[in-house]
Amino acid sequence: MSINKRFTRVLVACGVLMITAAGVSQAAQWSAPLKNGGTVTVDPDTNRATLRKDGVETQLWDGVHQLEDGSTLTIRSGTAVPNQDILRARELPKKPRPPEVDHWTGTPIVGYSPCEKLVRRVCGTDLACNSASACDPARQLLEMEQKERAANASPNYMTPASGQCKQAEQDRGFFVSCPAAGNKRAR
Repeated sequence: MSINKRFTRVLVACGVLMITAAGVSQAAQWSAPLKNGGTVTVDPDTNRATLRKDGVETQLWDGVHQLEDGSTLTIRSGTAVPNQDILRARELPKKPRPPEVDHWTGTPIVGYSPCEKLVRRVCGTDLACNSASACDPARQLLEMEQKERAANASPNYMTPASGQCKQAEQDRGFFVSCPAAGNKRAR
C-alpha cells in the first residue's frame, strides 16, 4: 500500500475519532436489514448496535455480520465499526470504497486465500490461539469467503470477502497475530 493511501486512511480515522471525541452528533441513525433476518440499527452517539427481529430488540453480539446487500458490519466490544454506509448516513466527508477490495475481486488465488491466511495468523496454524477475541471474526470472514467461492463458477478466484480479509490484515490492532511459535508460517 502506498504512503499516500496510508496517510489518507490515518487522516480519515483521526477525523472520525475527533468528531466522536468532541461529542459532535449531527449524525443520522443508521439501519440495515441483516441477511438472516431482522434489522440492525446503530446509534449515532454511542455506536451501539441493536438487532430488532420478530418485535424483540437485543444488542448485536461481537463479530462480523453479513447484511442483506452482501456488505458486512463488524461489532467490537459491543460497538459497531463504522462502514461506508454508516459514514454516509452521518454526513461525514465521503470516503471512496477502498480500491484494494475491488482490485482483488476476480484475481486468481495462489496458495492460501487471504481469509485462510488471516485465520492462520490470528488463530494459529494449530489453532493455539483459538480463544483469542479476533479468532471468531476471522473465522466468520473465512466462512463468508468460502461461501462466495463455492457459489462462484470459478472458485479459485478472490471474492469481496477476500478483499475484506486483505483489509483486515492491515488492522493489526484488532486482528492480533497469534504469538504461538508454530504460527510463523501463517504470515
